[in-house]
Amino acid sequence: MTNKTRVAVMDDWQGVARGAADWSPLEARAEVVIFQDAFADENDAVAKLADFDIVLSMRERTPLPASLINRLPKLRMLGMTGARNLSLDTAACTARGIPVCCTRGGGYADSATAELALGLLIGAARGLAVGDANMRAGGFQMGVPVGIGLAGKTLGVIGLGRLGGYMATYAKALRMNVIAWSQNLTAEKAAAVGAKLVSKDELMSTSDAISIHMVLSDRSRGLVGRTDIAKMKPGTILVNTSRGPIVDEAAMLEALHAGRIVAALDVYDREPLAVDHPLRTAPNTILSPHLGYCVKETWDGFYPQSVENALAFLDGKPVRVTNPEVLKG
Repeated sequence: MTNKTRVAVMDDWQGVARGAADWSPLEARAEVVIFQDAFADENDAVAKLADFDIVLSMRERTPLPASLINRLPKLRMLGMTGARNLSLDTAACTARGIPVCCTRGGGYADSATAELALGLLIGAARGLAVGDANMRAGGFQMGVPVGIGLAGKTLGVIGLGRLGGYMATYAKALRMNVIAWSQNLTAEKAAAVGAKLVSKDELMSTSDAISIHMVLSDRSRGLVGRTDIAKMKPGTILVNTSRGPIVDEAAMLEALHAGRIVAALDVYDREPLAVDHPLRTAPNTILSPHLGYCVKETWDGFYPQSVENALAFLDGKPVRVTNPEVLKG
């Protein structure tokens, strides 16, 4: 048996961790195991992580509630990518004296999710997924839905923070009219990115496309509900690159099968999306496997800093600690 420190790198779903950083300084001092597959459930996560001293997690992939953290007896340090992780119970770590170390972004990677939202919008508006499938199957135009031009159409943005603001400016470049709503949005903030503040009802009923840019919270869960979807104009494109549970999935599926709306989705209620999930066969959809922030520029920040965090902890000098109270005393 060896007493060598063990480091788990979780949820490397795209297989990018190994090539995104130099792991050799850490591997010289610890055994590093990279998990590329999602854990089946919390019990599976416990079974696979129980023997690790350091867990380097990917933000908001595997949930890290107290019930999981408290079943990892050897855990001494938890790393997370990004500056916040709403699926992590930091208080549970603090109660056990476990430092939580984050990574911090920079450069242009912060717009990657908004860029994908724009791509999904254009892809849905022009039937690009069906066109691609036709070409690969030996066909051409027949069966590809007639697209719509976006110039002159109205984009409704739900949540006009950083990402929503980027999306608004992209839409203005396409000569779209942009309206926006969120609980605390002001007319001045909307105007700053070329949008007009409207009520939620007006946004739902007048937009030709709707793009969601909200953080998942108790307040935003189910925010786009059955009555909201019923108000949408026929053919409305619903783009969601935020979090799946913000939208009533069952109501959305009904509207898709009825041919009333089009959905362009990067996020789902539970991820990875189940193999037999009805969205996989739903009509009027374009589906992306949660690629929002997954660009080279993001990985080039996340993984090298994750290695630095682990090494700093092993040196007894943790860095980027989000719960610094564990370092006192």
